[in-house]
Amino acid sequence: MTCENNTTIDCPCTYSCAKHGKCCECVAYHLRMGEFPACQFSAEAERRYDRSFEALARDRER
Repeated sequence: MTCENNTTIDCPCTYSCAKHGKCCECVAYHLRMGEFPACQFSAEAERRYDRSFEALARDRER
């Protein structure tokens, strides 16, 4: 997959990293790690830094 996302966007993630705001890089990284990026979680759940499927399912149940 090729992505030309060179522009930093307003990212809801509270963790500072080199991929912050670079959606393609961020999503690819998290998928390689077997987890989901912060933008898939509510603001409250994102602050817990648990990117697992289980955490996403719990967050979506609310």
